[in-house]
Amino acid sequence: MTGRAILGIESSCDDTAVAVVDRDGGIHAAETVSQSDIHAEWGGVYPEFASRAHVRAIVPAIDRAMRAAAVSPGDLEAIAVTRGPGLIGSLLVGLNAASGLGTAWDLPVIGVNHLRGHLRSADLEERRVGFPATVLLVSGGHTIVAHMADAVSIRVLGSTRDDSVGEAYDKVARMMGLGYPGGPAIDRLAREGSATIDLPRPMIREGLDFSFSGLKSAVARWLERDPGLDKADMAASFVACCMDVLLAKCRRALAAAPSRALVVVGGVAASPQLRDGAGALTDEMGVALCLPPLEWSTDNAAMIALAGWDYVALGAAPEPAAAPRLPIDRF
Repeated sequence: MTGRAILGIESSCDDTAVAVVDRDGGIHAAETVSQSDIHAEWGGVYPEFASRAHVRAIVPAIDRAMRAAAVSPGDLEAIAVTRGPGLIGSLLVGLNAASGLGTAWDLPVIGVNHLRGHLRSADLEERRVGFPATVLLVSGGHTIVAHMADAVSIRVLGSTRDDSVGEAYDKVARMMGLGYPGGPAIDRLAREGSATIDLPRPMIREGLDFSFSGLKSAVARWLERDPGLDKADMAASFVACCMDVLLAKCRRALAAAPSRALVVVGGVAASPQLRDGAGALTDEMGVALCLPPLEWSTDNAAMIALAGWDYVALGAAPEPAAAPRLPIDRF
């Protein structure tokens, strides 16, 4: 490759990811080692097993990415590594690997906010986002609607008061015996059913905050009362509720903070139902829809590397120290 690059490392949860990314979001190499098989029998991420798997995977993944991108340490501007939020044990594996390489290669190591990585994921491979923008970040740990004046300035408009939408997806999938990860399984099954079950749409008419625990509990009560319930219809009804709430909040946020674009990021941004619904909403409201490519919707290191370029431009280099509860509006 020509030009400088940043080596990105992401280990906040259950995937070990490494990528080499240039200033314009061009991805020269990306390696992801999934742990889905390890956690499937638990129906969710088992933190100690996640940490151990990261230890085994991280150095080989870095080596493969560097060789695939045909870069040496001298071609790198910096190493960007997720410092939070996330599982403390998983974070420490990535941070320790990055710090060791930074010392060995004489490179700066930038501790990146994982959520800011998601915010930048829509600009991977090509620039998509026009500012000001309204952002919906939906993942396994977070549900946030925010307004961004530019690529680094963010004002949170609303967030979840309990479960994130991604967490609700995974828990409902576990109740229904759909395995792990639950989100894709529910979306697929929902395509086969009809949204005929009367489930609540929590806080749909109230402000910009979210709540999904009541919806999750309502599904549990239905399944307990009627074990023979058609699972496809339940999946379709659950997904319809989630989409109605998410899109209602997006509509309200776009009206409250005028924007050129709606940016939908995070693991749930891979949902075809959300992509379709967001497309219809943005067409109606006359704003652009900015989505990351499907490959970069879930946790990945390319988004961490691209966010790292923002830190370089600002002269901001947070210490590579773990911050498991790091909020989105902090670097």
